[in-house]
This record gives sequence, structure tokens and C-alpha cells, in this order.
Amino acid sequence: MAKNILFQGDSITESQRFREFPDHMGSGFAIMVAGELGYKHPGTYSFVNRGIAGQKTSDVYGRIQADIIDEKPDFMSLLVGVNDVWHGIDYNWGDTAENYEKLLSSIIEETKAALPDVKIMIIEPFVLEADATRSTEEKPDKWETFRREVGIRARIAKEVAEKYSLKFMPLQEKLEAAAEKTGVSYWLEDGVHPSPAGHELIAREWIKAYFEVFPEEM
Repeated sequence: MAKNILFQGDSITESQRFREFPDHMGSGFAIMVAGELGYKHPGTYSFVNRGIAGQKTSDVYGRIQADIIDEKPDFMSLLVGVNDVWHGIDYNWGDTAENYEKLLSSIIEETKAALPDVKIMIIEPFVLEADATRSTEEKPDKWETFRREVGIRARIAKEVAEKYSLKFMPLQEKLEAAAEKTGVSYWLEDGVHPSPAGHELIAREWIKAYFEVFPEEM
């Protein structure tokens, strides 16, 4: 039986997938991973993308039964947290770092309770300075708030991964290093959402991290 791999998160994971078609993988790193692994290991894996644009950690937790547990993944990658910050900056309905830690921990605990054998990888939330994150006259502290608060959630994500002995996949430093050569928008079009090259970077890091968990599958 094929190993079921679930991608979970917000718009970075969803990446324009058609939600009315359950098997649609979107146009981002999830389908790039599925293409690479599916091509090199035919019949070994099945793939499901359940990312939803605009969602905070609380939203992902709210659909834990339908979009995580009921999918019965053997392996899940989870990238969430930037909207907890972004929605607070631009729309006044963000969420606190304390709640991020509680909800992320709850997602892990309840998923593992229902699916004891599932392997989980937490992906580091990331942000760079560009159109959506840059400070403005109306919000002169916008970039500083983004940088600080996403950084706090990145640290929490790593701590939660360590607490539950999960794989943690760092991205912030990788994206910063890449952006030094070409500018931010080449990798993250608005400072949050990856370009095609950005998705490729994430996909390559994802595959590398996956085979660090399962080296026997290489």
C-alpha cells in the first residue's frame, strides 16, 4: 500500500489548488514534491494537499478531524503561523504567540493520539521584506513587527518540534541567503508567498528533510 503524505497549512501550501477536486495538489511546493517523489518512486506514495489560503493556526486546528485525522496520513508536513501575525497587522484579527504554541501543540498531540504511527514534520514560518510586509507611512512599524513576530513563531515551531521529537525544517535563513543574490521578490513575490523559484527551493528542502527522516527510502 502506498504511503500517504499529507501537506497541511495556509496559502503557501494550498497554492491555488482547486478545493472542489480533492486530489488537486495546487501549483506550489506540494505538487513539486509529489512530482519528484512520484517520478522516482512509482507507486510508493500517495499525496494529499489540504492547505487553505488565509488560515491561521486556529483554523487548521478547527479542521483537525476532517483534514488531518480522517485523511489518515502516514506522514504530514505542517506550515502555519504567518497569518497569525499578518492578520493582526492588517486586519486586527491575528492571534498571539502564546496561542500559536498552544494550538500547534494541540494539533500534534491530538493527531498523534488518533494516529500513533504518523510521522510529522513542522516547517519553519518565514517572512522577508517586500510589498506585503514593508513599512508604510500609515504603519511605520509594519516590517519590524512582521520580522519580530514571525521570528517568535519560528522559534516556537522549532521548540514544539523538539518537544515532540518531530522533524523541523528550517527555511528563514535559506530564503534570506537566496534573496541576497537576486532580491526578495525573486523568491517571495510579496514577502510571504513564494514565486516559482521559491516553491522550488521549499520543495528541495522538503525532500531533503523527508529523506533525513526516512533514509532507507532514498
